[in-house]
Parts: sequence; C-alpha cells; structure tokens
Amino acid sequence: MGGENRNKEKARLRKGISILIATPGRLLDHLKNTSSFVHTNLRWIIFDEADRILELGFGKDIEEILDLLGSRANESVEKGKSSEFQRQNLLLSATLNEKVNHLSKISLENPVMIGLDNTKMQPDSSVNQTGSLGSDVDEDLDYSIKSVNSSSGDYRLPAQLVQRFVKVPCGSRLAVLLSILKHLFEREASQKRVEPFVSLPCSSIKYQFIASVVSAWFLKVVVFFSTCDAVDFHYMLLSEFQWSPYSQFEEELKQMFLKCKTFRLHGNMKQEDRRITFSAFKTEKSALLVSTDVAARGLDFPKVRCIIQYDSPGEASEYVHRVGRTARLGERGESLLFLQPIEVDYLQDLEKHGVSLTEYPLLKIIDSFPLHSQMHRVKKFVSLESHPWVVSLQRELESYISAEPKIKKQAKDAFCSWVRAYTAHRGDLKQIFMVKKLHLGHVAKSFALREQPSLVGKTFQNQSKKRKRDLKQKQKGLFKKRKVASKT
Repeated sequence: MGGENRNKEKARLRKGISILIATPGRLLDHLKNTSSFVHTNLRWIIFDEADRILELGFGKDIEEILDLLGSRANESVEKGKSSEFQRQNLLLSATLNEKVNHLSKISLENPVMIGLDNTKMQPDSSVNQTGSLGSDVDEDLDYSIKSVNSSSGDYRLPAQLVQRFVKVPCGSRLAVLLSILKHLFEREASQKRVEPFVSLPCSSIKYQFIASVVSAWFLKVVVFFSTCDAVDFHYMLLSEFQWSPYSQFEEELKQMFLKCKTFRLHGNMKQEDRRITFSAFKTEKSALLVSTDVAARGLDFPKVRCIIQYDSPGEASEYVHRVGRTARLGERGESLLFLQPIEVDYLQDLEKHGVSLTEYPLLKIIDSFPLHSQMHRVKKFVSLESHPWVVSLQRELESYISAEPKIKKQAKDAFCSWVRAYTAHRGDLKQIFMVKKLHLGHVAKSFALREQPSLVGKTFQNQSKKRKRDLKQKQKGLFKKRKVASKT
C-alpha cells in the first residue's frame, strides 16, 4: 500500500507469496518497476469494493493492471504460449453502477452475477425479537420487517434490518443523539441485571429463548459523521461529558453521561491507531464507535446491532453501505437516520432506490427520562426544542463546552468542517441539502456552541488582509509614479 516502505515490500515479493492484498496504485508501481515480482502462476484477481475503487479515480490504473497481468477479457493468447492455469477475475460490490458495468466488460469474459438468496436471509420467526429501538416504550408500533424487492429499486437490503428515521431540528441534534445513545446503553445494562429462571419444555425452545436473552446483552453501536473533525469532537465529548439530571446543583454527584466504552475511527488517524481501534471494537461485547465513512465499507464488526447515521450519507449507495455494517449473515440489525425538517425530501430519494424508512418514536424516548427526581409530564403538542429534558441537557452541554477550552476549539473546527462538507453534496442532492436553508446559529448549537464561529480561519483572514495591504501599496506606488511622470 502507499506510504509503506517499497524495499521491504520488494523483499517480501522476492521470497514468493500465495496471497497479495494491495491498493491499485502501489500494485501498479510494483508491476512496472519490481523485476522480482513474478506473477506467471496468478490464478485469481479480485477487485473488492469495485464501485468505490472507480469513484476514487483508479479506473485507468485498473486497466493498466489488467493489461500488465494479461487479464483483459478480449485479449488473445500469444502464439506458442498457453496459460498453465485458468485465470479467474472477480468484481465484488454491494452496489452496482455504470462504471462497474464498464469495468466488468473490460475485465470479465462471460460474467456471471452471484448474489445472496433472500430466502436464506429471513430471520427466525420463532426467536423473540427483543431489544429494538424504542420497543420498550412503544408496544403498539408495527415492527413488520420486509425485504426490499429488486423490482421496486436498485438495492436489496436484508429482511431482518429495521430501518428508521428521526426528524430533529438542527439546534437539538446533539441533545437528541446523546439521549438516544443513553437510552440504548442504559436499557442494555438493565437487561444484563435480569437473571431469568424459566422452565421451558422443549430443548429447542430453551435454546431459542437463551439465544434471544444473550443477544440482548450485546450492544454495539456505530455512529457515522461526515468529517474527521466532527468525529474527534464527538469522541471527546462522549468520553468525558458528566452530568447528573437528578441533582443539578451538587457537583460531586455528577457522573458519566454515557457509561460505555467509546472508540473513534477516521482517515486522518495513523494506520496503527486504526488497527488498534478495529481490533478493540471487534472484541468488545458492548461499545460505541464514532466514525467517518472509512468504516462504511470492507469492515466486518460482529454483533453490531445499531447503525446511527447522524450526518446524511448523501447518495443512496453510501446509505446502503453504512447500514451494511449491521444485519450481517442473518443477524438482526437496526438503523436510524437523522434528518432536519428541511431535509425530509431525502426520504423520497431513497425510495427511488427501493429503500423505505419508518419514523422513530422520539418523543416517547425523551419522555422516559426523569428530570430533577420527578417524571416530567409533557403534553403532546409541546415541540421537541422546548422539551424540558432537551432544554436542560442542551444548557448543560453548552456550559461544559464553554468551560473547556480544548474541546471548545475542537467544536469550532468541527462546525467549520461540517458546513464545508454540507456544501459538497452532488447532483440532485444539492436541491435537498442547501446551505442557504441552514440557520448557522442553530448549526452552532448542534456543536454546543453559544456563539456562531467564523467560517473563515484566522490564517485565511490574515492572508486576505495582507493581500489588501499589498494591493493598496501597489496602487499608491503607481499613483506616485504617475505624478512624477506628469511633472516631467
């Protein structure tokens, strides 16, 4: 891979290997420049996440690799030479598009489409499906799970994946996110304390009951953000924020808001740090991972029960890859998509691809939190922004951020990068995610900032001021020269 020592890689290639895993750029480099790289007995060429490889601009590199390996579909075998082994090429992707079809034409001969049979992915109806998002406070909700038919859209999603969305005003997003995470992990902790003693007649029923109870003890949640700065800010906040809503005025009784192990993962981390995070989160039974789209593809975390997309994924294909971290190989999984009221048209864009979501019962979750030793009674018509729990939590978050200079700076960086990322949506999505519709003061509140930071960095401001000064000096110099010239 790029960034690694080429000489060490050459030494390993010289010794001979059975399996080589590589990025396209570095593989092409060795094929061109490493004479000791012998590949005459190559049997398999596999392009994993083929659509993403092409999106990142490696199309020409792939074509060169196929030419150098002699693996073009329409390439004829040279006279007098015959391949000892039959070459097999594979393209792997959860989503297909025109670019992948083009790659298949140049790399595959008589290609065969291989996919998962939906009948094998149906959940076991006999197992009690407990532990769903908000199921303990909304017994009347319909939890019917349906498979997406390929005739209704481009993508087929697992039948056991429950997909929901939550509509949250921008200024309340952070408080709502923390509330949902707190609800999930506190419910999971309470289920651990329950020790059921049940007499069941049939051994198979006993096994299914035990499996359903034990599965409730595992809770892994992945929260996706749009930028690395946002990941760093939320990781720091979730790891350190303390608050006790039952004793507002007693500092010594404050406790961790989220009592779970928290990890982070994004592309700006060192490779070794990413490996450590991956291994740690994989082995944990109950943990939270905050990440960018670096974790949306190619990573298999066992027992991930819930995916929360705090920032919109953009194109529908990215939505599919994100939720693909859960409900894997027959396991039950759930996903929750955060949307602002101005972004609800995104649901229609997903429906064009056969992805339909139901609304999450947010107010019932928020109502379940006690405040100041009493259960607050909130009328149904009260808006989310004025809910006592949300108001109190938002106030405490802002106080915490303003008192901590380090995390406050991180919040400002995350705010700026988030707004820039919001402008990066392409095509028709620009009509849905419009920066002009955003209230930047409310965006600042979503990072627990009391004041809206400047979107222009100090260095840029200093540079622009310097350019203006230089321009004025040049204009003054020209004016003086003109005066001198006119006198002469």
